[in-house]
Amino acid sequence: QLLPAQCCFIDCQLYEFHYINENKNWTEAQQYCREKHTDLATVTNMKDMKRLINISAGYNTAAWIGLYDQTNGTRTWFWSLPELEFNESETNWNPGEPSDKGIQGSENCGAVYQDLTWLDDGCQKTKYFLCYDDNVILINQNKTWEDALTYCRENHHDLVTITNMDDQRWIQEKVKKASTDYVWTGLHYACTLDLWFWVSDEMVIYKNWAEGEPMDDCDMSGAMETKRDHQWFKRNDSDLLNFICSKE
Repeated sequence: QLLPAQCCFIDCQLYEFHYINENKNWTEAQQYCREKHTDLATVTNMKDMKRLINISAGYNTAAWIGLYDQTNGTRTWFWSLPELEFNESETNWNPGEPSDKGIQGSENCGAVYQDLTWLDDGCQKTKYFLCYDDNVILINQNKTWEDALTYCRENHHDLVTITNMDDQRWIQEKVKKASTDYVWTGLHYACTLDLWFWVSDEMVIYKNWAEGEPMDDCDMSGAMETKRDHQWFKRNDSDLLNFICSKE
């Protein structure tokens, strides 16, 4: 008898993982995740891995993640999430993996063991799997900072807050698809108080300002550059830019 799907919610995160204890092949798992969440889980750094430990605790079988090989003759791995590039330097293969045992090219889908190392396996096999929810969205509309704030609060939750390097890395993947050179964030300068603050009331502790930024000026807010190093710049509130909303 299958247990109900297990979910784990982590407050104030830009993405959440969900451990689904239903046996599905990789394609079925991907379809399930895309219908009920965002996609099969992308695991791109050790902090992601550690978050998975708490979710999959107590289960000793490997679970599908959003890792696959397109089987075009060369062993090239991809994430299920289309806009995220696979980075070879961030792999966490179990020793001896990817093994691709049996018929050449038959183990083309990726899973994660309880110890968070990866394996490749036949995509037709059934396993439990890991989905995730993306809690941020890029809005490809050009708005002033205040109009962007209003849009996010009326349609989603708020303009995005970036509190650490993991948040920064997640957002900078999103901004690559923007149509403007910068995107608005929820970072704003309070002229009367002479301080920068997040509209979510978070303290500005983590910073990724470009060199020389920010010279404090009234009517300014924080934006991330969509190219180069994705650093933060102050922009005039009246500039018309794409923006990132948080969903919850």
